[in-house]
Formats: sequence, structure tokens, C-alpha cells
Amino acid sequence: MATDQAQSDASEADTYEQFEERVRRISNIGNAAGILQWDQEVVMPDDGTPARAQQLSALSSISHELLTADETGDLLEELEGDTSGDLEGEQAAVVREIRRKYDRETSVPQALVEEISATASNAHPKWKQAREEDDFEQFAPTLEKLVELKREYANHIDPDADPYAVLFADYEPYIDLETAERVLERLRENLVPLIDAVQESDADLETEAFAGVSEPRSDGSEDGTSSGEFDDDDQEALARDVLDSLGYDWDRGRLDTAPHPFSSGTQFDARVTTRFEEDDLLGSITSTIHEFGHANYTQGLPDEGYGTPLGEARDLSVHESQSRLWENHVGRSRPFWEHFLPIARERFPELEAVSPEEAYEAANQVHDDNLIRVEADELTYHLHIVIRFEIERDLIRGDLEVAEVPEVWNDKYEEYLGVRPETDAEGCLQDIHWSHGDFGYFSTYSLGSVLGAQLYAAAEDDIAARADGDREDDRGPFDDQIREGEFDDLNGWLRENIHQHGKRYVTPDLIENATGEGLTADYFLEYVESKYGELYDLEDY
Repeated sequence: MATDQAQSDASEADTYEQFEERVRRISNIGNAAGILQWDQEVVMPDDGTPARAQQLSALSSISHELLTADETGDLLEELEGDTSGDLEGEQAAVVREIRRKYDRETSVPQALVEEISATASNAHPKWKQAREEDDFEQFAPTLEKLVELKREYANHIDPDADPYAVLFADYEPYIDLETAERVLERLRENLVPLIDAVQESDADLETEAFAGVSEPRSDGSEDGTSSGEFDDDDQEALARDVLDSLGYDWDRGRLDTAPHPFSSGTQFDARVTTRFEEDDLLGSITSTIHEFGHANYTQGLPDEGYGTPLGEARDLSVHESQSRLWENHVGRSRPFWEHFLPIARERFPELEAVSPEEAYEAANQVHDDNLIRVEADELTYHLHIVIRFEIERDLIRGDLEVAEVPEVWNDKYEEYLGVRPETDAEGCLQDIHWSHGDFGYFSTYSLGSVLGAQLYAAAEDDIAARADGDREDDRGPFDDQIREGEFDDLNGWLRENIHQHGKRYVTPDLIENATGEGLTADYFLEYVESKYGELYDLEDY
């Protein structure tokens, strides 16, 4: 009997090794495609698209063939058989994740996968040109094709389900669409009155610390504004200062520029992009910090898990929680500007007249006329998300025609935000996501903000408990550390509780393990109500 058991164990181990080898091959093909996509958006010549579309389509096809092959299914069946209980926790997690992908992709014909990939690759330059020429009609036929293809894709996976819920599950497989809708509804219900109160406030915040032309006050002193012209090379140097300060690992990353900032890569090569505007220094700083949060998560994934789900990030809401945590809870905090403003002054002496408090106020102003999501403040940002969420949901469900998008978009901006876009470029063409076929993506930004606040609060509680002492005030334990440019405790907590686990746990379990409770919007709402209530002198907050 002992010999039979030993042979069985050896056979199962051999099966898992074959399975993992196959998983790593699939992963490496996807990672190679990721580099080509990065290249297309950052440095590829403008006329390289026809070849790049074929290259990405070929890689997508190879990956799809490997994943959906009978050999993959046979290995999964064997590992999930009677002896599956003997799989270690991490191995079981790998099998779970690949099973889910296998089931979804075997439902979709290979020809459709290739068509979606090729259409999305060709859509990027068409979207870019349409935005540059402010002409939605140039992009509309491509968008209509992508919508049709994604509906067909969803129908193959589950013909009885809401097609938008099927697409949402591509980005958030373990948080259902109903949960996302409840979170967005709660944010809308609580943020609208808060934003109204802010806009009615008489508080006089410094809003031009990083933009505008310096003018003297009536007493002859500087008014705290800067010159308003910031050289791209100097901004890039400052972006590198930001990344240095936060602890970015340059041996495993790089900084470049892109029209729409993003981060991509693996734990061995996690790249950051940002963008520069000559009259908006703050935008490049916050954009860089945001993308650092993504790349920092990627760099924190376990090396030994590379090529398997154990070395991959736990889906988009968790990924976004990292970028929003660093951008907002760190980068828009008062202690951060006490730390970083002296560094910024070294690159831009014209900031000498700006105080840390003025920088903090400028970083947290609430806009009453902003049309651009990536430039939105912490509060109105989520209404930008709601608009996109509602439009793409209606597109996929067939309740909205592509030709109607510009008008519906503009109407919703007027209704939700009190502003109306005058051009397609500042309206429905501003985001890159639909040109990638990324329908179901947008709500993860708000889910990430909610989770980021929950994780930051849990980290504060844990670090304070470890300090073993009562504080004399209600400041969090990270305030003094951020003021000194020390981020090891915060990053260490994130490494321990989020990064190192890869996809070992499903999202609800990961959140529960890290914070002791399920996903909740409570911490985000408490955070913004306290912060903006103090900034804008709001009596009811």
C-alpha cells in the first residue's frame, strides 16, 4: 500500500510539473505581447501599426491555442480528480485560476479571439487620430465593431447572462457586478451632497500653487503661485525624484512618457509612464505617483511565482487600490508636501514662494468645471467613473447606439457634474479604454479607491499597534514617517498583506485576511468627509 501511495504521489507531482510548465509558457507569451503593447504606445513609429497588429494577433492566437488545447483540459481534469485534496494550497490556487481561464476561453472560438485582438490593435491609431481631430465619427465604426465583437464574446461564454456582467468578470472575477453597482450607487449618494457643500463653501483655498503667473499681493509679497511654465526635461527629472523618494526599484523598471499614462510589466520589469504639461506641474507629479502604486505592486510580487498566477496581481480592483492609495493617501497628504516640496523647489526655484500648506490645498482642490477624468479631483472623479460605467453598460446591453454616445455623454456630464463638453476630444474620446475593447473596466477605479482607503486604515491600525503606545493626537502613524520621506513601514505592510500573495487568494479572502472584514466603502467615505470637511470648513462634516 505504501508503495502504491508513493507511486500515486509521484504521478500527481509529475502531472503538476507538466501543468505548471504549460502555464509558464502561456504566461511568457502574454508577457511578450505586453512588451509589444508597451512599445506601441510609447516608442513605436506611427506607421508600425499594420505589422504590430499581426504580431499581437499571432501571439494571442498561440496563447489561446495552448490554453484551450485538449492537453490543458486533460491535465486540469487529472489534477482536479480524486487526489486533488493532496495539492498544496498554492498549487490548488494555480489550478483554480487556470481552470477559470480555460473554461472561459474554450467557450470562445479562436477566430473570434483573433478578430478582437486585431480590431483592438487597429483601433488605437484610429482613436488617437479621432481625438486629435476632434471627430467622433472617425472612431464610431471601429467602436461599433468592438461592441459587436465583445457582445458575441460574452454570448459564447454565457448566453443566458447579462453580457456586461460577463465582460466585467474579465477584470473582476470574484467581485460580482451587483457589488460594483452598489458601491457606485453609495458613492454617488454620499459624494454628491459633499461636493455640493464644497462648492457652496466660502473657504479660500490656494488653487494655483502649481499653475498660473506669479503676481504680488497687495502688501508686495508673493501670492504663492508659480510661473506656470514648466520645462518637460525638468519635469521628468522631478518625476524621477518622486519615484526615488517612494522607493521605486530602477533595476526592475523605467520611466517613459505616453499620452495616457499607464504601468505594465512583471516583477522583473515593471515600467512606468507619465505625461507632462507645461502649465500643470502637479498633474505630472500625481500621475507619476499613481503609476508608481501600480508598478510597486508589480515589483512586490514574488519572484518564485513568476510565470504562474502566484506571481501575478490579484485583478484590477486590487491593482487600482495600490495606485489610489499612493496617489491620494500619500501623495495628496499634508505630510507628503512637507516632505516633497523642498525637493521640488530644487528643480523649480519658482516654487520658493509656495508653502507646504498651499501645495496641499492645491493638490486637494475640488473642481467645479473639470471635464477630464485623469485630471479630476478625489471627489468628482467618481462621477466621471459613473458616467462611463453607465454608458458602456448600455452599449453592451444594446440599450444605447454608438452614434448616440457623444450626446448622451454630454448630457450626463451636464446632469452629474454641471459642465458640458464642447468637443468630442474633451468628451467621449478622452479615454483610451474602449479602443482596447476594455468594456467592464471603469468601475474597478472606484472599487480600487474604496479598497485603497480600507487597506490604508488597516495598515495604520497594525503599525500603530506594533508601536505599542498611545498617540497624543489623532494623526495616523504614517504622518511622521511620510513627513520624513520614510515609506518602509507602509510598503512593508502592503508587501506582507497584499503583494506577496499574488493570486493565491480570491479577492474577498484577500481583503478579509488583510483587513479583518469584507469590502466596504465606509473607510473611503470617512476619509473624504473628514479631509474635505476640514479643508473647506464644512460644519456638517
